[in-house]
Amino acid sequence: MLSSELRYFLAVADCGSLSAASKQLFVAVSAISRQIQRLEDQAGTPLFRRHARGMVLNEAGEILARQVRQTLLDMDYALAEIKGLKAIRRTLIRIACTDGMAFSLLPGLLAEFRAANPAIFFAVKVEGAEAVAARVRAGECDVALQFSLHPERGVEVIGSWPAPVLLAMHKDHPLARQPVTLEALSHYPVALPEQSTTVRQLFDLACQMRGCVIEPVLTCDYFATLYQFLLNTPNAITISSAFTLLNASHQDLVLRDTGVDQLSQRTLQLQRVSGRQRNAALSPFLLFLQQRLNQIAAQLA
Repeated sequence: MLSSELRYFLAVADCGSLSAASKQLFVAVSAISRQIQRLEDQAGTPLFRRHARGMVLNEAGEILARQVRQTLLDMDYALAEIKGLKAIRRTLIRIACTDGMAFSLLPGLLAEFRAANPAIFFAVKVEGAEAVAARVRAGECDVALQFSLHPERGVEVIGSWPAPVLLAMHKDHPLARQPVTLEALSHYPVALPEQSTTVRQLFDLACQMRGCVIEPVLTCDYFATLYQFLLNTPNAITISSAFTLLNASHQDLVLRDTGVDQLSQRTLQLQRVSGRQRNAALSPFLLFLQQRLNQIAAQLA
C-alpha cells in the first residue's frame, strides 16, 4: 500500500491542484498540503511548479510520479500472480492506438487472437499520437499501436514497420493509372485528417517543400468519415497507410505512392511500457501481433 504522502502526491499530480485533489480524496486541503511538503522535505527538492491556477509536476516530480506508478503496476502483477490469475484465464489487455489502427487492422487482429483465446478480453482507447504515447509512459495501457515519426521517450518499441503515406482513390479515378504528383491533387476533391495527425503533418510538409497548396474539401480526425466520403464522392482522394486500408481492392479502391521522400518517413510501431513485467496473457498476444504484422508487412512490400 502507498503511504499517505505518495497517495496525496499522485492525486495532486493527476488533478492539478490541492483543491481538486481534496475533492477527490475527501481530505482537507491543509492535510494534503502538509503531506506534500513533508514529501518534498524528504526529497530535498520541490516536486511541483506552483502557480495561481494550480500545481504542475516539475522534472523531479515527473521522476517520482513515474516510479510510483511503476511500483503500483508491479504490485498489481504480484497480486494477480498470488491469486492465480497469471495463467491465461479471464484476463483483460488494455490497448491504446491511433485512429488509423482502429479502422480495420486492429479489430481484425483482436478477433483472430480471441478465436484461439476466448478468455482474453480487450479494452481499446483510440486517441491522437501524443495521447497514446503519454498513456504508454504512464502505464495506462499494456500495449500500443500507432504511426510514429520518431522514437518515443520512456517507451519500448517491440516492433516497427514502414508505413508510408499513400493516396487512396477509386480504381477508375483519372490518376489511378498514371504517375501521381502532389500538384495534380488540386484538381480533385481531397479529404484529409486534421493537422494533429502524423499523416497530415507529413503531407503538409511535402506540399510545402514543393510549393503547392492543397485545400481539402473535408477535414476530420476519424478515418471512417474520410473513407465514407471517398466511397461516395466522385474523383475524391484521401491519404492513408496500407495498414489502415488493408482491403482497399475489395472496395474498388487503389493506393498510390507519390514517390515523395517526406511521405515515407512514418513507421507503424508496436509499443509497451519500458521495463514492465509481462504476464502470461500479454506475452503470447505481443508475439502474435509481431508475427501477424510481419506477415502483413511482407504482403504489402
